[in-house]
Amino acid sequence: MPQFNSNGLSRRSLLKSMGAAAGLAGAGSLISFTPSRAADTYKVTMQLGWLASNGNLGEICANKLGYFAEEGLEFEIIPGGPNIDGVASVASGRANLGQVSSSPSLMLARAAGIPVKCIAAGYQQHPYTYFSLKKEPITKPEDMIGKKIGTQATGRILFRALLAKNNIPEDQVELVIIGSDMNPLMTGQVDAITGWKTNVKALEILGDQRVDMTLWDAGIKLYANPFYVTDSTLADHGDKVDAMIRAISRGWGFARENPETAVDYLVEAYPNFDKAAEMQAVPLVLDYSFNETTKEHGWGTMTTENWQDQIDIYKALDQFEGGAPTVDEVMTLSVLEATADTRPKLG
Repeated sequence: MPQFNSNGLSRRSLLKSMGAAAGLAGAGSLISFTPSRAADTYKVTMQLGWLASNGNLGEICANKLGYFAEEGLEFEIIPGGPNIDGVASVASGRANLGQVSSSPSLMLARAAGIPVKCIAAGYQQHPYTYFSLKKEPITKPEDMIGKKIGTQATGRILFRALLAKNNIPEDQVELVIIGSDMNPLMTGQVDAITGWKTNVKALEILGDQRVDMTLWDAGIKLYANPFYVTDSTLADHGDKVDAMIRAISRGWGFARENPETAVDYLVEAYPNFDKAAEMQAVPLVLDYSFNETTKEHGWGTMTTENWQDQIDIYKALDQFEGGAPTVDEVMTLSVLEATADTRPKLG
């Protein structure tokens, strides 16, 4: 399950891990899709914030169908994980394209002095959800009052943000730090538990008793799977960054219109994935990637207003050690504008 890396991030920790990132070339499982590299081919190394998943469906399709090659690009995915700082890997130059699970990671990195900037939003809404059961349903933030809410340590700040947004004092809801499985909810240790709606395999245990309240619907409107690059990559290789987004957006457009084939490509690239589970998840994945906004403005769209709201929420909770970053420091619309004619406009 993807994790939020939205607190405990500092310039010191990032810079320290940047040095370690340079030595991680042999760590994890690298997925490289192009067997040979022409002299004029630009190598795209995409560092994930977590393990590869159906959130990379579009990139897998883009490479399988030759969209990267058509742009003169060679493509490789480097998985993240609990002991890998993906932002540090990109900042150190080991990777030249990054994707994190959740947008706050990029705000916090920028506030810590790390020169990375978001260029596109993979998911238009975040799948992060509070799951409860029908016997004690939590359908709105006020239902949390007097209840025990289970989340991982990295979800603490999101919990606080949700309460603040809805004017609920923190002492009226008990937060319980738990692991990533659903057992605490099933055994009654907590009244709700957090996770991603796209993680259908983990949610099977809840069955038809499941009740959902998304973080987005509760007023905290984060982006998921945002793509980012360093300031220097954008300045020195802006045309290549545009090419990356053109290829990736075409891959997602293909997946939207050919979901079963897209899942076949995903399972081919990652044979340990369960096809049946991925077929269950793919409608959700695509609905988070495409909506009425993308129908008008194209895949990957995002707004300065949404980013500013996120910055304001985190600033109010004193999450920026070095002061809040500006919207222009955190994100740019330049790549989306440059690729506006080619990014698929699908809902």
